[in-house]
Amino acid sequence: MKVYWSIIRPTVTYACETWISKETVKYKLMVFERKVLRKIFCPTKERDGTWRIKTHDELDKLIRHKNITNYIKAQRLSWFGHLHRMSEERMLKKVYKWKPMLTRPFGRPKNRWEDDIRNDTKKLKIKNWTSCIQDHNNWKLYAEKAITFND
Repeated sequence: MKVYWSIIRPTVTYACETWISKETVKYKLMVFERKVLRKIFCPTKERDGTWRIKTHDELDKLIRHKNITNYIKAQRLSWFGHLHRMSEERMLKKVYKWKPMLTRPFGRPKNRWEDDIRNDTKKLKIKNWTSCIQDHNNWKLYAEKAITFND
């Protein structure tokens, strides 16, 4: 299990702090994670001598609800806090604050990174995140809470 947490998950989720959450991507990541976990935890032998693969719920209990999508949420929240604590002179902060001059195209609006952050803070019931974000240790606790959060 240590190999999964220390090598496989960080490799698969490289730069996930900046990803936009799409249901298709979440689904594919969950499928991949369950495949890996089934290899790690092996099949279960029943009393009658037959073998069966572990169910999704059994795998979820084994990893204590620390699935890959929650890991991505936690990384995104952590990065968001880091970004807001940066000084205004940093180039990354300037790019983040930049507003384009063009208007968005007609139709259904695309989901943005900030929308994902807003949804995450609502689900975690973080009130007044602007003041919470300035306290690094407090914000880190919220990010750690996101890892085990069930939707």
